[in-house]
Amino acid sequence: MKRYEQLADDIARSIREGLLARGARLPSVREASAKRKISPSTVFQAYYLLEARGLISARERSGYFVTGGAQGLPQLPEPVIENKTKATEVDVSELVFEVLESTRARKVVPLGSAFPSPMLFPMARLAKIMAASVQATDPWRSVEDISPGDAELRRQIALRYMIDGLKVPADEIVITNGALEGLNLCLQAVTKPGDKVLIGSPTFYAALQSIERNGLKAVDVPCHPREGIDLAAMERAIKQHKPSACWLMTNFQNPLGSLMPDEKKEALVELLTRYDVPLIEDDVYGELYFGAKRPKPAKAFDKKGLVMHCSSFSKCLAPGYRVGWASPGRYAKTVERLKLTTTLATSVPAQIALASYLQKGGYDRHLRSLRHTLQMQQIKFVEAVEHHFPEGTRLTAPSGGYFLWVKLPDGVNSLEVHRAALNLGISIAPGPIFSAQRGFADYVRLNYGHLWNEEMEAAIAVLGKIILRLAKEAKDW
Repeated sequence: MKRYEQLADDIARSIREGLLARGARLPSVREASAKRKISPSTVFQAYYLLEARGLISARERSGYFVTGGAQGLPQLPEPVIENKTKATEVDVSELVFEVLESTRARKVVPLGSAFPSPMLFPMARLAKIMAASVQATDPWRSVEDISPGDAELRRQIALRYMIDGLKVPADEIVITNGALEGLNLCLQAVTKPGDKVLIGSPTFYAALQSIERNGLKAVDVPCHPREGIDLAAMERAIKQHKPSACWLMTNFQNPLGSLMPDEKKEALVELLTRYDVPLIEDDVYGELYFGAKRPKPAKAFDKKGLVMHCSSFSKCLAPGYRVGWASPGRYAKTVERLKLTTTLATSVPAQIALASYLQKGGYDRHLRSLRHTLQMQQIKFVEAVEHHFPEGTRLTAPSGGYFLWVKLPDGVNSLEVHRAALNLGISIAPGPIFSAQRGFADYVRLNYGHLWNEEMEAAIAVLGKIILRLAKEAKDW
């Protein structure tokens, strides 16, 4: 990382964490240069980068001032860490289906959606590439690469791992129908019905549904709103429950948005290696970072093949193509055979189109544009929540992804908010769908991956009125 990028990242982190309030004046270029012992040109480059991200702006003859970030609301509370955890029979699918059903209609404002807007992706270019590449394809490719997937696409994915400093051979990669199939295959590879699976709390509801469907039990471990799972509590849970696997998001966790620091990821892998517990790592948001470089996955610290890394193109390039992959380490052959005996193959035309797109270049340029758009939208959404939600609301703006995890005022039930909002054409994701124990009743997840416009601001304003009404009713009660 270049020195100006490091400075920009440090300032951006201070803004997101509320250490630099909106309206605060940054040190002058001369002051920052002297304090950091770097050249004035390096400071200028850092400030220009922060301007481009929408976090600061220059005022003539006055200097640079903070213009974005979560300043009006307090940070999310720290998790309550208990000495003992319990294994839970998971039963969330009906509630999840009820909520997800509300996000499909175009007329509904999709604040509860798990996907960013399809308008953010190069769909027309992908369609042209697919048409051209499929016409020129050797028909035998549809048979030769049934499982583990198209050889060229696996090579391109292996190259991206290499660019990020990971040595993952192409023959370890299994192409799947989205990341979710890869995650499910990895789960099946290392568990049997009745086993226990360690998860963060809160966690993505698809993990809960997979655990439920496979007849497993979930062991919840609290997660810090900014740094992810608590490792001390995790070790206690491993000793107590002896889980067969651990399923986590280390980068921009859904729904928290937390980013586990590198040193914590390394400690996580060391801990799991010590107890020989496989880690199923869901890294679908890793490319959607707002800093200078992609955060490392936990797999970067894996020396024993215990980390089963899964990702996809659905959240960052090609929604609807349903092309993902798993890099399952020592379990690669097992996952490949499970793929062969379940869905057999992933769409060959979609794989060929994506391989061709990656070959031609432009992917990183698209990602830079997408990340910039998401960061600008986060600023708008955070400002709207601060303006329209009542006193007692808390949140933390993440450094990537496209979700805000919002704590509502005391006494407000997010399921009541969900149902009242849905009657007015607005979807949200209520907290209980992210918990094996139906916890987080006073939390909601909001999606800022849809283009900011008057309709979005009006929807946030309506949510604020609903929450205020429910907060007053709870107080009066």
